[in-house]
Amino acid sequence: MKGIIVVKIGGVASDNLTKEFFQQITHWQKAGKKIVIVHGGGHYISEMMHRLNVPVSIKGGLRVTTKETLAITQMVLIGQVQPMITTKFQQAGFSAVGLNASCAQIITGEFLDEKKYGHVGNVKQIDKELLLHLISKKHVPIIAPLGLTETGEWLNINADNVACKVAEELQAEALYLLTDVQGVKKEGQWLKELSPKDIYGLKEEKVIKGGMLPKIESAVSAVTNGVHKVHITNKIQQVGTTISKEALA
Repeated sequence: MKGIIVVKIGGVASDNLTKEFFQQITHWQKAGKKIVIVHGGGHYISEMMHRLNVPVSIKGGLRVTTKETLAITQMVLIGQVQPMITTKFQQAGFSAVGLNASCAQIITGEFLDEKKYGHVGNVKQIDKELLLHLISKKHVPIIAPLGLTETGEWLNINADNVACKVAEELQAEALYLLTDVQGVKKEGQWLKELSPKDIYGLKEEKVIKGGMLPKIESAVSAVTNGVHKVHITNKIQQVGTTISKEALA
């Protein structure tokens, strides 16, 4: 939908929330844009797991989530990361609303592969009407990447996957996937744009690997399903590496 921008905050979230970040959000709002935020929290979850002597296991860029890991993930995302981000937005003068799966089941999910990943899920459905209602009232929804199955089981969902599905559902004009790097890098050069052929080659060459894999795959899905552009970057003031409808045409 023209006028909607979805931003996924990743990495060390507090590092993303700079004065320049909020200046850009203000600029967008003054231009009539509606903003939706999805946040990750992998850094903070791993930090807490190390503190509690719980082993961290990553497969294909996804965190294997046992029942114990799920409980830690819920505690960190809902109890630490989301309140921190929401408070920063409020202090910067925005009307921010923190949302998680228990809020009108904003995210309905399904198990990805319970045997391989445990309580890791994919997004099945997003409560689009709730989000449209909030942004129409000039609120900024801040969504934690946790879902509930139709039978009420909690799931840990990759934040890039959530952000892309939210952007798809809202048919956003732009999606920013903030990460620790300013895009995709090959042979010392930051790539400005990626086509399907580029992506296939970069996967084969292992340039795209680890946590960047689900990020790129989610981004391709998003533009294939109606999002105009996806930017992979470390600052919303910079476009970083762009995946667009035109590049996928």
